[in-house]
Amino acid sequence: MDNTLMIGLSRQMALRQAMDVVANNIANANTAGFKVESLLIENHAAPTASQADGPTDLQFADVWGMGRDFRQGALEMTGRNLDVAIEGDGFFAVSVNGAEQFTRDGRFHLDNAGQLTAHDGAPVLDAATRGPIMLNPSAQSTSISQDGTVTQDGVPVGTVGVFEITNLSGLSKQGNGRYVQTDNPDGRNDPQSMLSPVMRQGFVEASNVQPVVEMTDMMTIMRSYQSVSKFVEQAEDINRRAIERLGKV
Repeated sequence: MDNTLMIGLSRQMALRQAMDVVANNIANANTAGFKVESLLIENHAAPTASQADGPTDLQFADVWGMGRDFRQGALEMTGRNLDVAIEGDGFFAVSVNGAEQFTRDGRFHLDNAGQLTAHDGAPVLDAATRGPIMLNPSAQSTSISQDGTVTQDGVPVGTVGVFEITNLSGLSKQGNGRYVQTDNPDGRNDPQSMLSPVMRQGFVEASNVQPVVEMTDMMTIMRSYQSVSKFVEQAEDINRRAIERLGKV
């Protein structure tokens, strides 16, 4: 394939993935705890096709990773006594098929077994035991203090864990606004329970997506894609005319 077409194709492929990421951000603008994402693109050098002159290598657009902005979203009041938002750093932990996953989504519920769970039924983990938090469904009052202590009818029954993750780049997205840590095979960097977390009962952390910014990015990507398409069409036209002239010689 012609060098020009290869460069254009690599750029179009990267732009298509970038458009998917922006569209996903916009779709999750109202998802509690969602963190905005962006595609990380780098130049990738590769040898050119055989030619008598010109550069010895080409710079292709290459996708090498996904960036996430973990800055806190706005805290929105819900008034529900089992809704909790983290103010500052840290993540809640839930158990999914026996494995720990981490999230900023604090929309908690009480299931039929008396466990404090996430919105999809995954048990929320206790700060000390890292096990489920058991509640009494018949209790008259349930409150969650600033440090995560869960109290029912004046009696502490557990503590909602907030865990500190220092290497955010080691988090792998699992869906439902959750992450697992993938950079600690020997367990040395397991997330540890924060000593002094700050939580707000009756609040939920909103997504940190800025729709206006994402719409602007989407338009920029569309213009870039159109520009690359025009560039490829011009290159094809030049090749076609060159072949036509050679055919007449």
